Amino acid sequence: MPLIPEEPQIHESAQGPRVTPAAGRTASTPRPVPGPRSAATPRPGRPGPGPARPAPPAQRPHPTPGRSRTETPENRSAPQIQLIPASAAGALDAADEAVDLLLDSGRAPGDILVLTTGEQHPWAAHELSFGEAAYWAQHEAGEDVFFAGAEAADRVRTRPVVIVAVNGGDTVAGVLTGARERAGALLIVCGDPQRINAVLGAAA
Repeated sequence: MPLIPEEPQIHESAQGPRVTPAAGRTASTPRPVPGPRSAATPRPGRPGPGPARPAPPAQRPHPTPGRSRTETPENRSAPQIQLIPASAAGALDAADEAVDLLLDSGRAPGDILVLTTGEQHPWAAHELSFGEAAYWAQHEAGEDVFFAGAEAADRVRTRPVVIVAVNGGDTVAGVLTGARERAGALLIVCGDPQRINAVLGAAA
């Protein structure tokens, strides 16, 4: 059954809070560009240039500190699937907006995994510039939002929320199938609705 495209707002019924965009926020609202991110930085953004890592900003408080970061297949049902319509060029921005809304709702940063089907998210490219070992150590720590490209989709672990930015590439079907298996509670897909429904429908 085809998914009905939704406005960029996240709804979690049994798994978590309902989220609506903050008052006055629009798709064209410019976002701040933080410096390089560390495990203590709770809110992702586009990384700034330069190899140095400045001191991270203050930790964002979370109203649900007891939430489990991982959910195993034994204690979870099939995830909710939500579709946020976006062009290939706008899929990364839509995914960033979804992350912002989830964090604003109280989701812990370590609950969220972001996958891209085409070009790497700028945070993934930035963190990989410090080496594979440091990059995957952040994934293992599970304390922050983690960004990965299609080539690494098979290596990432299950997280409560998985966001997929369909921003190009030829591996959309494989990434979406893997993302659905790794989403403990919620799978959010940002991209062309017709293409996404065709892939998810064929995999159903």
